[in-house]
Amino acid sequence: MEIDIKIDDKKASEIKRLILNLLNPSGKLDCGAAFKIAAKLCVEVGLVSDEAEKMGVKIDNCELGQFGGLENGRGKYTVMTQLKQMTDEKNRILCKDARDAAAGVGLKTIRSTLKDYKIDVKYCQLGCFKEKKGKKMRVKTKTWIENDEGELIFGKGKTEVLDVIAEVGSISKAAEILGMNYKKCWTHLQILQKNLKEELFTTKQGGGENAGTTLNERAHELINAYRQLQNDIEDFADKRFKELFLKKDGEKKDSAKDDANDKKK
Repeated sequence: MEIDIKIDDKKASEIKRLILNLLNPSGKLDCGAAFKIAAKLCVEVGLVSDEAEKMGVKIDNCELGQFGGLENGRGKYTVMTQLKQMTDEKNRILCKDARDAAAGVGLKTIRSTLKDYKIDVKYCQLGCFKEKKGKKMRVKTKTWIENDEGELIFGKGKTEVLDVIAEVGSISKAAEILGMNYKKCWTHLQILQKNLKEELFTTKQGGGENAGTTLNERAHELINAYRQLQNDIEDFADKRFKELFLKKDGEKKDSAKDDANDKKK
């Protein structure tokens, strides 16, 4: 059952004034600005988006990264495990739950984690979307890097090991979070360093603030490079998949004609 919440003319006028004051250079209202208006006036954020719609103003730059062009960072494995507890069977999380989870880590970390770990968002609090229409088919890719002997050097698992170590500053804590024993975690690191012939981390024994394991710059470069490679491959695979498998009947016929003409040449 939907509840129709109305506001008085004075409040509506104030919302409109703030919307006009906070429009971005594209003449749209950023998601974050809408939430600031709602907090300032102590109203439901949906009322802000309702007034924006009446004014013909579109919402831009979703703070959860579902549309717009806000900057992303690197997702965090520990944050992902928290978000996963709130996802449904289709790996989707409510907009409100994702925003609430940002209280301790920040919205940039949340949207970066959502992107890196392919977690979708449903039921936007601003009404921009409810449940996105699911695909009947989708393509999946898995990317890893081997040496000449076919030994796995770098992939999703080793990336996660490095990522979690960077977060918690400890190999033993990282192993615990990832659900693997210390020896396996250590072996992942040794295989990497052996094949790359580079030091990827430093470990200081003892207690105090300086104790623990720290990744060096090269390790962070490898994490970012692998993620970029994986994203590029997924983007290409998704685009090609749509071209080959999800064409409309008319497009398929045109494509078949083009292929036939190419063979005649």
